[in-house]
Amino acid sequence: MKVLNYIAAFIGGCAIGAAAGILLAPEKGEETRERIAEALRKRGIRLNRKEMDALVDDISEELANGAKAEE
Repeated sequence: MKVLNYIAAFIGGCAIGAAAGILLAPEKGEETRERIAEALRKRGIRLNRKEMDALVDDISEELANGAKAEE
């Protein structure tokens, strides 16, 4: 059971790291949102502009909370 926990933690860390990399990349916010939207569309997830902004805000907040927890 511990192995599954380690694997889940690793995958979760990869996902958070990827999200942080995308959000902190030196691109315009509009371009970043478009890349996120395109990645979601490829997976069959459709979001309107308001939902995309909410998703980005949620991810940013989670990343900020994670950074504070590590300090």
